[in-house]
Amino acid sequence: MIIAYHSILSAYGFWLPNDPRGSWSDFVRRWELLRFGKATKVTTRRSLARDEHDREVRRKAKQALRYEPVRFTGLQARSIGRGFARAVSESGYKILACAILPEHVHTVILRADRSIERIIGHLKARATQRLNADGLHPLANCPSSKEVLPSPWGRRAWHVFLDDREGIARAVGYVRQNPVKEGKPPQHWSFVLPINA
Repeated sequence: MIIAYHSILSAYGFWLPNDPRGSWSDFVRRWELLRFGKATKVTTRRSLARDEHDREVRRKAKQALRYEPVRFTGLQARSIGRGFARAVSESGYKILACAILPEHVHTVILRADRSIERIIGHLKARATQRLNADGLHPLANCPSSKEVLPSPWGRRAWHVFLDDREGIARAVGYVRQNPVKEGKPPQHWSFVLPINA
């Protein structure tokens, strides 16, 4: 039985549907991206981030995006964290680990009454609202045709389903070490609970 999720939320432009390493996407929505290949659907739950791939194809595909890929600054990460805190206070989600990195976010979340997709949607929505309120939306200069700012997030999140305490402990350790691996200090968020919660 699933008791928690290790979810990875991508910033816009971080992981494309036709990434040479694979993706969970069934199709490529934008014609400009399709010329770099069809969707690279995979079903694996393991991380593909370190797999060998054609970096030049990936770089060129990113140049074909409608907007520049999003890279969150430290101030934007703090704003995202405040948005997540609001979502947690509204819902009671139990988050055991969170790392907000420039191009993606890692979380470990205990199972709740809502689906993980709804939980992630709630977190993204509150984070985006907070970025807007703080004047820090990374795509603030790129309104869409409807005069609404584009989302700073990728469409979907990547979820690893955790079914035992050992798996949760490994995921929490991995998430906590992510900032350190990128040469950044460890992150401590007020909404993150101790692992035994």
